[in-house]
Amino acid sequence: MGIVRFSKFRQYKDLLYALPASYTVDMIRNKHFLLDRDDKKKIEIYYAPFEYVNERAKVVIVGITPGLHQMKKSFSTVIETKDRLNEEEILHEVKKRSSFEGPMRKNLVKMLDELGLHEYLGLSSTIELFDDANSLVHTGSVLNYPVFYKGKNYSGTTPDILKTDLLRKHIMEGFATEISNMDQPLIIPLGVNVSKVLTYLAEQNYLDADNLLLGFPHPSGGNGHRHRQFAENKEQMQEMIRDYFLHHPIKL
Repeated sequence: MGIVRFSKFRQYKDLLYALPASYTVDMIRNKHFLLDRDDKKKIEIYYAPFEYVNERAKVVIVGITPGLHQMKKSFSTVIETKDRLNEEEILHEVKKRSSFEGPMRKNLVKMLDELGLHEYLGLSSTIELFDDANSLVHTGSVLNYPVFYKGKNYSGTTPDILKTDLLRKHIMEGFATEISNMDQPLIIPLGVNVSKVLTYLAEQNYLDADNLLLGFPHPSGGNGHRHRQFAENKEQMQEMIRDYFLHHPIKL
């Protein structure tokens, strides 16, 4: 467990600490926190402190990119904890509070429990992964920092995530290095665009394709197809989880 090697927290720490508790979106999504941009593709990437990694995690849950809601949650967490926690503890708290926070987490937990993942982990429900059993999980995104397309949360579709040089660069410099240091975790990509990226990384030998739980839908309430996608893939996902823990048992 610790801070990712590519962390920029110290670079932005003073700016973060100087923000008022009642900050506005304009105070965090501006040139001071702008990391990268591609004007032609209408993409902007901003800093947010999603830089804690649990390298011993048994399960890794992966999204596309933190959205504005998660970005705001991460900034608020830093402001609230800066006087009582050290840097690593602050970044850990950001992950715990911000990862798939809100209705998305509820949908995620419901599907994971229906697959029976909690039973293999010795839990009563996978909701515990976001609380007392947090040491078992790492949550992340293939794009570690918030990406916006035309000012809106980037979905991974337009522009194409792997065909866009700027996005591919951030994937390889961030998430790819993060996942390559982990010891064969079960990796759960949320949605087809994340699955596409992780399959690509498996082809590049950054992770083991056999550990990918393919077919898991994105848990966003905006994904109207998630119930159908989950039902169609449920049996094969249960079989994959069973096979994974057969070869990577957890001592309960």
